[in-house]
Amino acid sequence: MADFDAIVVGAGHNGLTAAALLQKAGLRTLCLDFKLYAGGMASTVELFDGYRFEIAGSVQIPTSAVVSRELGLDELPTVDLDVMSVSLRGVGDEPLVYYTDPMKLMTHINEVHGAEAVNGMAGLMAWCQAPTRALGRFEAGQPPKTLDEMYACATNEFERQTITDLLFGSVTDVIDRYLPDREKHGALRGMLSLLACNTTYRGPATPGTAAALAYGFAVPDENALLVKKLQGGIGALTSHLCDVFTSAGGELRLRSKVEEIQVADSRVSGVRLEDGTVITAPIVISGVAPDLTINGMIDPAALPADVRERFSGQDHRGSYLQMHFALDGIPDFAAPYELLNDPAMQSNIGIFSTPEELQRQWEECRHGIVPADPSIALQIPSVNDPGLAPEGKHAASAFSLWFPIEESDSSYGEMKAEMGQRVIDKITRLAPNFESLILKHTTFTPKHMGTMFGAPGGDYCHGLIHPDQIGPNRPGPKGYVDQPIPIDGLYLASAGCHGGPGITFVPGYNAAKQALLDAK
Repeated sequence: MADFDAIVVGAGHNGLTAAALLQKAGLRTLCLDFKLYAGGMASTVELFDGYRFEIAGSVQIPTSAVVSRELGLDELPTVDLDVMSVSLRGVGDEPLVYYTDPMKLMTHINEVHGAEAVNGMAGLMAWCQAPTRALGRFEAGQPPKTLDEMYACATNEFERQTITDLLFGSVTDVIDRYLPDREKHGALRGMLSLLACNTTYRGPATPGTAAALAYGFAVPDENALLVKKLQGGIGALTSHLCDVFTSAGGELRLRSKVEEIQVADSRVSGVRLEDGTVITAPIVISGVAPDLTINGMIDPAALPADVRERFSGQDHRGSYLQMHFALDGIPDFAAPYELLNDPAMQSNIGIFSTPEELQRQWEECRHGIVPADPSIALQIPSVNDPGLAPEGKHAASAFSLWFPIEESDSSYGEMKAEMGQRVIDKITRLAPNFESLILKHTTFTPKHMGTMFGAPGGDYCHGLIHPDQIGPNRPGPKGYVDQPIPIDGLYLASAGCHGGPGITFVPGYNAAKQALLDAK
């Protein structure tokens, strides 16, 4: 008799989703993770005494309403924000305030940025409709679409063109069409470019980046639910999933690294841990990146060469810096950005480069050059969620593109320090007391994130949003739609699967549902 009915490898949000659903369905399920805590990149971690940070991911994104209801996500306490984010270029421009109320947002854009910006945003929303359907981002329980099925999502010639944009176009192709004024719409163009490019290793003018824009700007429909900021940070989400899993009788083991998924006669038989322990189960779900699962955790003799080849060569080039700051107080923003001193405006502040600057910076980073004026997404979540920092103090985080990861005359450490200081300097230009408020800070590069979370190349997407890694080229629970993995009982559930990346829970949901269907 097997030790368990199912084993889930990885206790990130997708692994926990799969484990919780299997256990709730009555399967004796074990979830294993090599780290000291569950949640993976969707964790709230105390990096300094009393200061807690969303160490990699935060949540303010749409997810499937079906998944949310089944996992009880809609019951979690949230931080209600009137303003989702504020975008600016930091050159004296008028900030663009993203109010959560759509009417208030459009009124603001019209009054401050003009009717052209309103029409441009409306055009972008229309542009996103067919690509959203083609990508199936909110369709839990559905397989990836073939190219023919993606084009079949179009209802007219305009929508067919948007799907062609999705597959072959660039970010700047799209935003030049709807927001052509490079100066007046600078902050909005910069925000859209960063939104797309942070899931790629390509500049916004590079063909193929429109796919990431469509994914990031996807318009929710009746199948989707907007998950807001959670009280206590993203870690509250994974704590909830752990509770759902363990309260149903599931077992979570940390500090347990899986070295091998064992296969006998074209069927999984269990896993072997780093210490040599073998645990048996007829179902194994992997939350590890698909290519690492297939080519790093399974005996090559257990799979045909063409399957192993299909799961090789994925682009995992993460190129970013993630910084976390323990602050002695709140930054004081100077003119003309006094608006940002309102706590309602401080949850998420984007200080963006233009698409043209971002393209040049990407091209330079490929030659080892650190961006002179990096784009920054700055968050100070403790302003609206004071439990994240000691009283009177604040926890802040900054995300920035592009950190050089190819050949360079400078050392990795030198580039890390140089880019980190440039991020601090840029924030301090807007908030002159920022650097003096820093009590402690830490800086993570893609290399650090890869080591900490097992994300190949530091790629939190487990497969960047490039056209050759979406749709039929992104695996589902049983592999690619046109080339299933010929191993019974093995399922894929990482962010590198269809429904990912992002904190959507869909890959974990899909893997669990497929396993339960097959078990019947």
